[in-house]
Amino acid sequence: MRKGSTSKTLSIKDVAKLAGVSISTVSRVINKNSGVKNRNLSKVQDAIKQLNFKPSVFAQRLATGKSNVISLVIPRFEGIFYSFYVLELIRGIGTMAAVMNLDLLLHLSDERSNLNFNGIGGVIFADLIKNKPFVEDAVARNIPTVVINNYVEDMNVNCIAIDNKGGAEHAVNYLIGLGHKKIAHITGELFTQAAAHRFEGYKAALKKHNLPLEDRYVVKTDYSRGQARAAAERLLKLPDAPTAIFVASDSMALEVMAVARELGIRIPADISIVGFDDNPSGLYGPVALTTVRQPLVKMAQDSLKELNALMNLKKKAGVKKVYLPTELVVRESCQSPQSAHT
Repeated sequence: MRKGSTSKTLSIKDVAKLAGVSISTVSRVINKNSGVKNRNLSKVQDAIKQLNFKPSVFAQRLATGKSNVISLVIPRFEGIFYSFYVLELIRGIGTMAAVMNLDLLLHLSDERSNLNFNGIGGVIFADLIKNKPFVEDAVARNIPTVVINNYVEDMNVNCIAIDNKGGAEHAVNYLIGLGHKKIAHITGELFTQAAAHRFEGYKAALKKHNLPLEDRYVVKTDYSRGQARAAAERLLKLPDAPTAIFVASDSMALEVMAVARELGIRIPADISIVGFDDNPSGLYGPVALTTVRQPLVKMAQDSLKELNALMNLKKKAGVKKVYLPTELVVRESCQSPQSAHT
């Protein structure tokens, strides 16, 4: 066979023949196993270079019994690739996967999905929305699995979540500390754990300060800007309108700010607004948005580090469940309520 050939018929046998070593020696070199003499290592490496041999990824997986392919499963929703949350997850996991030499397979799931775990070394589930049966299947098959953005209490699976309740409570405590007593909340989709926990944090802060939970000040939405607009119009036009609004996401909070400006309501003189996410777009409006920063990239990268550790364990380890803290970022959209509103 001609040296430098790129023929598809090249195999590990050709490398072994040119190097003058056994097939098992070539296999150990390709799979970076220790125990190969330096002289033989050099022979194999030279033969691979001369033949321009490209080892089959699938053959390597068969030889090692491991796969370097990891799957990121994200529940599909409208506007997914415009979502700050999703883009941060993909950025964090994609960057870390490149560093770890792992191949990333992105799967957008819904109720019609049929996930195939064949050839997968591990899987990260972004939340449990419509994914719980797949998580249960992966765990039952002993596939290394990590769930993010959901603190999973009823399954024996590793998870990393954001302290949404604590972040929301801190935000509402801040508004109360400024003197606000009429504080509204525009929720996200409450079947998601994140939105439900943010609502719980809102209620906990009111209770802590002996403020009533008033139904008229709570508007439930699906996280969309359209519903955020309708919620803002409803709240800001109340006869006894709130002096502050805690909004479950920054994208919705920006829509609330737009509605307020359209109605001639000044921010923060007439209404204080707090969001959740720390989306950079909150910095560039007429008023910089006060928000709760959640460590999305850290959650994403920590999940891949944990998954990689699980993939390389020789024996089963204990399950880890982690809450990551949030941070209140105070900017320009809040102040003490004017006397006319108190």
